[in-house]
Amino acid sequence: MIRELRNVPAMSKTPPAEPPFQRAEWPFYWIARVTGRYFQRMETALEPIGLDVPSYRVLMTLYEDRHVSVSAIADACVIKLSTATRIVQRMTAEGLVVVRPSPRDGRVTEVSLTTKGEGLRHQAKAIAEAVLAQAFDGVSETERHKLNRLLAGVFERLRD
Repeated sequence: MIRELRNVPAMSKTPPAEPPFQRAEWPFYWIARVTGRYFQRMETALEPIGLDVPSYRVLMTLYEDRHVSVSAIADACVIKLSTATRIVQRMTAEGLVVVRPSPRDGRVTEVSLTTKGEGLRHQAKAIAEAVLAQAFDGVSETERHKLNRLLAGVFERLRD
């Protein structure tokens, strides 16, 4: 065994040359920075109405459909099912949502808004629209739609 290792060529101590890395040219650098800054801004903006970003994201998921499964919420928010479950449990305790077994499949838990949750959702949407207006000031509707399509394509190509 030792003799075999002696016949192996010595590894170079310097790694092969690679092109220089410039983070500002890396799209995911900007995606992460924008997401981080957006969540910071939203956390601050939502604080006066007693809402955090995870709960806000669930509220917005419930904007389009009256009853949404916990797994669909997890998928829409790109979070683990266990995380979505904990957020929904907390929101249930706060009186923002109620849960029920799905009428189509009793193994599935569906979430819907309470009257209190509905009111908070409208306030949160108004806050989110103000943040959106600030972030996209000077960006045309066409540019925004193009950005949405680009990011949706990137998202789809990153699926498992």
